[in-house]
Amino acid sequence: MTIADSDFATTEARRARLFTRINAADKWLQMLGLAWITPVLKAAVGDNPRAQLVEIWRLLLVPLLAVIGFVALWGVMAPKVQTSLGVIPGPGQVWAEMVNLHHDAKAKSEKKAAFQIRVDARNEKLIAQGRPEQVRDIAYTGAPSYYDQIWTSIKTVGFGFLIASAIAIPLGILGGLSPTASAAMNPLVQIFKPVSPLAWLPIVTMVVSALYVTNDGMFTKSFMVSAVTVTLCSMWPTLINTSLGVASIDKDLINVSKVLKMSLWSKITKLVLPSALPLIFTGLRLSLGVGWMVLIAAEMLAQNPGLGKFVWDEFQNGSSQSLARIILAVLTIGLIGMMLDRVMCALQSLFTFSNNR
Repeated sequence: MTIADSDFATTEARRARLFTRINAADKWLQMLGLAWITPVLKAAVGDNPRAQLVEIWRLLLVPLLAVIGFVALWGVMAPKVQTSLGVIPGPGQVWAEMVNLHHDAKAKSEKKAAFQIRVDARNEKLIAQGRPEQVRDIAYTGAPSYYDQIWTSIKTVGFGFLIASAIAIPLGILGGLSPTASAAMNPLVQIFKPVSPLAWLPIVTMVVSALYVTNDGMFTKSFMVSAVTVTLCSMWPTLINTSLGVASIDKDLINVSKVLKMSLWSKITKLVLPSALPLIFTGLRLSLGVGWMVLIAAEMLAQNPGLGKFVWDEFQNGSSQSLARIILAVLTIGLIGMMLDRVMCALQSLFTFSNNR
């Protein structure tokens, strides 16, 4: 073999390793909604550049042009619509309000840090004076920033979604394994599934206020009200899909479990769950989306902390910046909903063999 042949073989081996790594990364990129990176990488290493350009056009440039077209149409049409709060703000005004809210969040964060420093200094002084019984952890009562309200909403929907999943998945498995249990649950599911969060909220508020008599616990009353409302409205897609997934398991597998005399726990963990996981995750994705929509409505109606309250407060404020801030909140809600769905999609791809994206 000549030196040129050896160099060519080395180069081809290096390219083959690069292709292998790119193909391995493609699965994760698709989970995160970044599938357009794969053809960019393949084009960079010389894998059929013309075909990769077609993929880049389809996966990156077409969506990007659609977004640019939407923003341009928004900018042209917005000034032509007059409302009680003034004309509809364009993209530039919404961006300016985003910058203002960012600066406001930084200022509030600094103010909160300064308050905590003063509290710590006070407690240290009391300890030095021999009065440790007077040491107190004083809570900061300043207005929350925009980022604080975003984080509050994310925590609330996450907590409510976890409770809903912990209830819905076992009930779904029971309904899928037992026709009798399915027949018992079906009318209740059909009755409660269509109920609006606005109907649940007064009942939840009264029940939580009666049972959760203090705000000194791990969670505040407002947090629990919003989280329980999310739970009641978001559990149904997971329950229905779990039951359907379990009921659709190949009967031969069930017969094998009987022949092997598997315990109920082994049957569920080794046969039922692995077979039903794709549909379970589909239900979880739907439940999380429903929960996020429900939460914003619940926060608006109950005036609980979060993005929903931010939107309502701005609507009531009626200042010249309010409409731009409401539109910014709408875009924020949509982007967070999209990211939550991508997280669930990534988990689904990680734990199942489903190709759903």
